[in-house]
Amino acid sequence: MDYTKSITPTHLDILKEVGNIGAGHSATSLSMLLDKKIDMTVPDVKVISFNELMELVGGPEVVVASVFLRMEGDIPGSLFFVLSIEQAERFVKKLIADDDFSLKKTPYSELGLSAFQELGNILTGSYLSSLSDLTDLMIYPSVPALTIDMFGAVITHGLIELSHVSDYVIIIDTAIKEEDQLEIDSVKGHFFLLPDPDSFKKLFDALGINHEK
Repeated sequence: MDYTKSITPTHLDILKEVGNIGAGHSATSLSMLLDKKIDMTVPDVKVISFNELMELVGGPEVVVASVFLRMEGDIPGSLFFVLSIEQAERFVKKLIADDDFSLKKTPYSELGLSAFQELGNILTGSYLSSLSDLTDLMIYPSVPALTIDMFGAVITHGLIELSHVSDYVIIIDTAIKEEDQLEIDSVKGHFFLLPDPDSFKKLFDALGINHEK
């Protein structure tokens, strides 16, 4: 079934609310980590086909920094948090107070990679906790894996454990900034939630909306 044809603005509003609750939890954790007030928002949520995802990111050869985990339990699927190399560098520089940190060539700073991994852990953990709380579903995350590679390779690696490829992707845009920063200076990333095909119906049923309306 082509779920993208039956997804309504109400579906997207609820998914955005899940993202905003998760963003609030993430902002609290990041504020404690950085010892400064952090704001995190979810400007947009959309659902697109897997094929459209490559075009949205800029093509399979665009290099990104990604944290990936598998979701198990009531709604199996894959979850990615993805930042462009430039955006990831900006945020890690703040986390480790090192203006020389770079992801453009190896070897990468182990401290910097650990900081980015922690950022991904906080964000994905907060999002999944919010999703679990709002849906009353049991969701068990795997240990997150950090990857810096071309986007096509990142996505393929993340889905290699699946016996089939997810048909659709829920994209949750994120914007992270310090309290006194302008919006233009925020770090912009994306969650890519790829429910296994049977999980879409379970997800929307758990959110209290008939996905076929």
